[in-house]
Amino acid sequence: MSEQIFTFPTYDLAQSILGQHNRYLHMMLEVISADVVARGDTVVIKGEEDQVNALYRTLEELVFLYREGSTITESQVRIAAKLVANGKADAVHTMFEDTLSVNMRGKNITPKTEGQKYYVDSIRKNTITFGIGPAGTGKTYTSVALAVRALKDKQVRRIILTRPAVEAGENLGFLPGDLKDKLDPYMQPLYDALMDMIPIDKLNNFIENGTIQIAPLAFMRGRTLDNAFVILDEAQNTTYVQMKMFLTRMGRNAKFIITGDPGQVDLPKKVNSGLSEALHIIKGIKGIGTLFLDDKDVVRHPLVKEIINAYSRAEKEED
Repeated sequence: MSEQIFTFPTYDLAQSILGQHNRYLHMMLEVISADVVARGDTVVIKGEEDQVNALYRTLEELVFLYREGSTITESQVRIAAKLVANGKADAVHTMFEDTLSVNMRGKNITPKTEGQKYYVDSIRKNTITFGIGPAGTGKTYTSVALAVRALKDKQVRRIILTRPAVEAGENLGFLPGDLKDKLDPYMQPLYDALMDMIPIDKLNNFIENGTIQIAPLAFMRGRTLDNAFVILDEAQNTTYVQMKMFLTRMGRNAKFIITGDPGQVDLPKKVNSGLSEALHIIKGIKGIGTLFLDDKDVVRHPLVKEIINAYSRAEKEED
């Protein structure tokens, strides 16, 4: 039997790490078996020596991450505990200290799950990366963060963000305004990600001078995209022809990211998703990476994960 006492520098920090009503602490104990008594800024840990040391080290790692600017999340807590319990404590720093960019609040944007870290590594390693996964796994936001970083570091001259405006093809005429006004609602998630990382005045200047371009996929036809970080979002809604067209736009010094969720296809019935077909066609080509994220990588509200799982079960029952 071993015992250690972990004392947080402040009560507020203890609350951030342990969670409301010690929710995060209970998550750690699901991975690491130990007896604890948490009061105020102190946690008394008892149990087998290796388990006591693992929980103590997990708390140390989370405090360090918090002080480095991370907002501690459920996902981070679970991953940190698992990594430490498996003797990979150093990997906690590798994952959560990998700064992709900085948001408007001055906080570092880092991978929040193991899957996101693998996704980031794939993007850096490969010229083209497919990021596949359900809603809320950070596919788009992570990609935009890397694009902004590449632009700031002058690795590319421009960022190009595009989506297939599937719904626009049907309802465009009923929306008010000019073409830009009609299309902007479909591009809004991309604007949202950019506005979290770039001051609005600077972002508007980038858009006006073409440094950042946000456009429907149809507008990519006939172009050659050089010196650019290009992200195709919602790629499950591309057709075979559209996906082939997009992938063949690549010019010199370009990085292509394709994100999509095969479970949310909005194409007309009997029209196959260009994303699903592309994953089979390009399989094995050197320089192209494919990363699959799942419910463990969901970083939105915890209920999102439960909703995704519920729908998956329902769809399996229908099959």
